[in-house]
Amino acid sequence: MAVGDDDLENRMSAKDRGIGSRGGDRNRIGPPPMPVALSSSSAEFADNALSSQWTSWLVPVFIAANVALFVVAMFVNNCPKHFESHRLRGHCVADFLGRLSFEPLRSNPLFGPSSHTLEKLGALEWSKVVEKKEAWRLLTCIWLHAGVIHLAANMLSLVFIGIRLEQQFGFVRIGVIYVLSGIGGSILSSLFIRNSISVGASGALFGLLGSMLSELFTNWTIYSNKIAALLTLVFVILINLVIGILPHVDNFAHVGGFITGFLLGFILLARPQFKWLAREHMPQGTPLRYKYKPYQYLLWLLSLALLIAWFVVTLMMLFRGENGNDHCRWCRYLRCVPTSRWSCDDI
Repeated sequence: MAVGDDDLENRMSAKDRGIGSRGGDRNRIGPPPMPVALSSSSAEFADNALSSQWTSWLVPVFIAANVALFVVAMFVNNCPKHFESHRLRGHCVADFLGRLSFEPLRSNPLFGPSSHTLEKLGALEWSKVVEKKEAWRLLTCIWLHAGVIHLAANMLSLVFIGIRLEQQFGFVRIGVIYVLSGIGGSILSSLFIRNSISVGASGALFGLLGSMLSELFTNWTIYSNKIAALLTLVFVILINLVIGILPHVDNFAHVGGFITGFLLGFILLARPQFKWLAREHMPQGTPLRYKYKPYQYLLWLLSLALLIAWFVVTLMMLFRGENGNDHCRWCRYLRCVPTSRWSCDDI
């Protein structure tokens, strides 16, 4: 679910963003959405207020953690040893790597460990989460990846989306959105998928995309080129959701992460709207005033209520053992659409 640089370049940099430190950097495509025209009396202040950025360090830490955990997974997997002990046919890929070599491509075409290893290290699996009460898997699965290709795609997306978001809003808020969106995606995935395991940071990444969209809405009045930015962002989101209907892609994690991030964006990424006063009406030395608009407070309250309801309802359904497919028959097509080239019967 990679998002291009251009998608992120269109968002203005800002220092005084309302809330202190979290990540909705949606540098939208098209001409960069800059603040609306300011009076000459406030131009210098505006330049200072909108130019500085936070230093991004949390996203690089997340990337390093994901890479390190993948190496640990490969070390634990030890393909040569378990192939020999179980007398399995075939051979490990890149066997010159020793115990870090990959599973045969017929077992894992993404160049990674076995599903058994992923399950042992914390992959998401309905029976273990619900029947064995291992709720911690809702969090651990977002730090594991099925293979080098899977890891590279997600980390590249995190670089493009996350770093700029953290520069715009800081590490606290990007960390909250990333983790909670990942958990939200895991919950929805567990509600609908019972016969396979799931790993990956895609739900968390979709949460960042969702927060970018809601940040655009809640800070609508301070941007020009709004429609171009909105259409570009919606296009990127739809393309990534469409990719999710391919077999063996957990689109429920994508949707769950997106919904969670979208609601969190209204809560955490609202910016105070500067009240620029015409110079002729502003006494000398009067400080510029800024405040949140009423619609931002309304969106904040509504989103907070919906977010709490979202987590309470989905968690109650999950741990009661309910199957989401019983409540939404067509939802299975969010994960896989059967075609002449593949079947979705075993998914």
